[in-house]
Amino acid sequence: METQDLIPIQIICKRYSIPVSFINTLQEFQLIEIIDEKDEFYIHTAQIKEVEKMMRLHYDLDINLEGVDVIFNLLKQVESLKNEINTLHNKLRLYEDL
Repeated sequence: METQDLIPIQIICKRYSIPVSFINTLQEFQLIEIIDEKDEFYIHTAQIKEVEKMMRLHYDLDINLEGVDVIFNLLKQVESLKNEINTLHNKLRLYEDL
């Protein structure tokens, strides 16, 4: 994997003033994926926005990590249902045009 798409955890923690244990806990809840490459730990750049959302939920709104886990799992389900609705809507539109 190319390291240009990866950000070291230490830099993220320093930038956002959060402990490394927060990132490790997010991985334990399987909310993010930590990549171990050459004895360094990284997060993919695509996950930064999700980490920022989780930080706001946890630190700004004082939601415990179990609650953050539930919220993100529900958000994934909502997104999946939206995609399914769009797919079904497109199929329905196809049959209406016949």
